Amino acid sequence: MAMQTAVIGLGSMGFGMAQSILRAGHTTYGYDLSPKQVAAFHQEGGALDALDQIAGTLDAVVIVVLNAAQTEDALFGTKGIAASLKPGAIVVACATVAPDFAREMEARCADLDLLYLDAPISGGAQKAADGALSIMAAGTPAAFKAAAPILDATAATVFRLGDAAGAGSAMKAVNQLLAGVHIAAMAEAMTFGMTQGVSPQTFVEVISKCAGTSWMLENRAPHIVNGDYTPHSSVNIWPKDLGIVLDIAKSAGFGAPLTAAAMQQFLAAAGSGLGAEDDAAIAKVYARNAGLTLPGGA
Repeated sequence: MAMQTAVIGLGSMGFGMAQSILRAGHTTYGYDLSPKQVAAFHQEGGALDALDQIAGTLDAVVIVVLNAAQTEDALFGTKGIAASLKPGAIVVACATVAPDFAREMEARCADLDLLYLDAPISGGAQKAADGALSIMAAGTPAAFKAAAPILDATAATVFRLGDAAGAGSAMKAVNQLLAGVHIAAMAEAMTFGMTQGVSPQTFVEVISKCAGTSWMLENRAPHIVNGDYTPHSSVNIWPKDLGIVLDIAKSAGFGAPLTAAAMQQFLAAAGSGLGAEDDAAIAKVYARNAGLTLPGGA
């Protein structure tokens, strides 16, 4: 059955998700702070109307914003949508947030007779556009049932991690720990190789076929080889996400030294003016410190 859906946040992930939902036959509205992104989605067939005008008709709201503050603002801020949604509507929340925050949002939505799915995403912009994401989801059986058409449209794999919000965000934190450390390790290994005469191109050709590879290496290292730092996932995301990991670790009394080391490199990259570039630009920090020149003259 076709659903009335709104996607809030049309960045690299949200735009692709909105495309996938639209392609699955659902009426899909797209909203973003960038009028350019909204116009681009409308040109692809997205529905166009003021959010406050159509909120009461929506069956589902998919929130694909940057962080917890933006998620809360989209739902409960001065222009928040939650109070206008009809009872039984499903909120699919995809940002990387702390588990406690996800549980708080679920409770506040329940107070308004809304369903809430804690549904952080992984896979990158291309998989978002292809409807092939991995979604780490947690929520009540009713929330999963209501969100099923959205999950079917946007994901190749849905992990059902629990009957209450929080478990999805906990798993996403684990994933982000690994992903951030892997990006930093890739950049360190590549530039270390350069000091030994191993070109970035040779690094990718060899290591991607060896035990030291990772999905992040195979995805991000070619950006450096090509000298292309168009932000598919920006440097600025990682101080936020690894900060969440470190906050959770602190509350659990758990030491995370590798996460902390990767965090410092991303902070250095952001502090060097690279925050809006692709997260592979962390290699520029290593190159600068070692007096190396990356492909493209970076």
